Amino acid sequence: MKTFIILDLEWNQSPSGKEGTVEHLPFEIIEIGAVKLDGNFRMMSEFRRLVRPIIYTELHYKILEVVHTDMEELQERGSYFPDAFEDFREWCGDDFVFCIWGSMDLTELQRNLAYFHMGDPLPKPLLYYDIQKLYSLLYKDGKEKVSLDTAVQELGITQDRPFHQAMDDAYYTGRVMGRMDWKKVEPFISVDYYRPPKNREEEITLKFPGYTKFVSKAFDTKEEALVDKKVSDMICGQCRRMLHKKIRWFQAGQKIYLCLAVCPEHGLVKGKIRIKKAEDGSTFIVKTMKPINEEQAEEIIAKREESRKKRQKRNLTKKNAGT
Repeated sequence: MKTFIILDLEWNQSPSGKEGTVEHLPFEIIEIGAVKLDGNFRMMSEFRRLVRPIIYTELHYKILEVVHTDMEELQERGSYFPDAFEDFREWCGDDFVFCIWGSMDLTELQRNLAYFHMGDPLPKPLLYYDIQKLYSLLYKDGKEKVSLDTAVQELGITQDRPFHQAMDDAYYTGRVMGRMDWKKVEPFISVDYYRPPKNREEEITLKFPGYTKFVSKAFDTKEEALVDKKVSDMICGQCRRMLHKKIRWFQAGQKIYLCLAVCPEHGLVKGKIRIKKAEDGSTFIVKTMKPINEEQAEEIIAKREESRKKRQKRNLTKKNAGT
């Protein structure tokens, strides 16, 4: 049976701000904490390792305010990150899925793995459950980001451990999971974007209740991505038919593009493209396709008109500046 690995990390950053930050490693992990749950959300075991920092060897003042350790303890009791991670990977076992409160922990874990030249030891694509997102889907509007301690309070969970210690935060995340109606949220698995697909074979298509998500391979530029046929095509999530576009892709924000398509069997479909930057500077896109009603279609039409007016205004300003 697949197990749930609820992971939480604590990390440090440059005490001198951006000037002292190492490129591609804004945060250095100083603690790995996790709990393992079985398929019925029963506790199986816990994991904790302090990590001895070698990059940011002075704790940032903001970190000192929340963590339950100091640099002396980290240097005396901490393992070097590669050793701590190997212990963690062995403890995880083979058949598991990560569960995280938010998405940052997986990003920073992979940045630390890359910095220490540890290859790609995590599965690809890296699918996980964002418990913060699932909590919002169940109890909020699906967009609000609630802190872990707030969720614990709202659910009336006994606070028998401190917060902001990696293993304890993982413990509380597991407690929150145990209170959820898991059948309702289980389909909404997340995909990590730190390592986007390298080629067509690695591209990802996920189908969720009510919408479909596509993650493209990396391109050199945004322009190259937007003219790619697989990126621009609209597909019905129900019958997999290629759709006719009533409104072609148009820019609706700095990194957002929208379109409106129609399926002769299943009706109107909204397309949304988000432009993403990979760690190496390449570009990839995340496209969602979602059935909508006439009122929602009118909103897209209004946004296209707003976009057209803004473009005309910019062009007129450029023309006037050149005369």
